[in-house]
Amino acid sequence: MITVEEVRRAVLDGEIIEDYPEDVRGHSCLLLGPGELGRQIHVVCAPKADYLAIITAYLPEAEDWDPDLKTRRPS
Repeated sequence: MITVEEVRRAVLDGEIIEDYPEDVRGHSCLLLGPGELGRQIHVVCAPKADYLAIITAYLPEAEDWDPDLKTRRPS
């Protein structure tokens, strides 16, 4: 489970690792940020005029990402 506070922290203290300017939902991006107990989480979000839409948050799977959790591994 990912808490609201973890999502908030990832948005405030994380970094954009992928940008999706042509996303069908509108411009969005993938953030990597700190969660609780030292774990890292990914948050997909979309900036809107008056708010930041959180699309999803998840724990990245090690087999899908390089050890830094910033670069996708080839499938």
